[in-house]
Amino acid sequence: MTNVFDIMLHRTVHLVEKTAVPLPRPDGADSMVIGNVGFVGRVTGTVYLCFPETFTQHAASHILGMSPAELEMEGPDVIKDVVGELTNMTVGGFKNILADLGFPCRLTLPVIMRGHHLSISAIKSAHREIYHFQSDAYRISTDIQLMPE
Repeated sequence: MTNVFDIMLHRTVHLVEKTAVPLPRPDGADSMVIGNVGFVGRVTGTVYLCFPETFTQHAASHILGMSPAELEMEGPDVIKDVVGELTNMTVGGFKNILADLGFPCRLTLPVIMRGHHLSISAIKSAHREIYHFQSDAYRISTDIQLMPE
């Protein structure tokens, strides 16, 4: 995540905590955008990245060089595309680490969910790791679920 944020957004991101607590719901009226990419191979699982909607708007504006008004005119698919790309790049880095450890795998296509009061359930019998990161005022969370062989 550190490399993706540095390269794509010119932002730093810091690990705040590793926890067993599921992804937090946003405070107030802010909705969430969740990107998901799975991986299959010698190891199988899925990774969810959870972003506050306001963060995704700032990220899309920066990455695409568009003003908030231009983003609004383009519609919600622009946000979905940016979140899909950030998720793909982040999980791709994770997949490369797995491959270096002797667990080659392939990525699935990204799936993007957007809304209020979203939650992620654990996959039955999956090993689950949840990490919360901070980038400026934004809390970004990852939910990694690995399936046993």
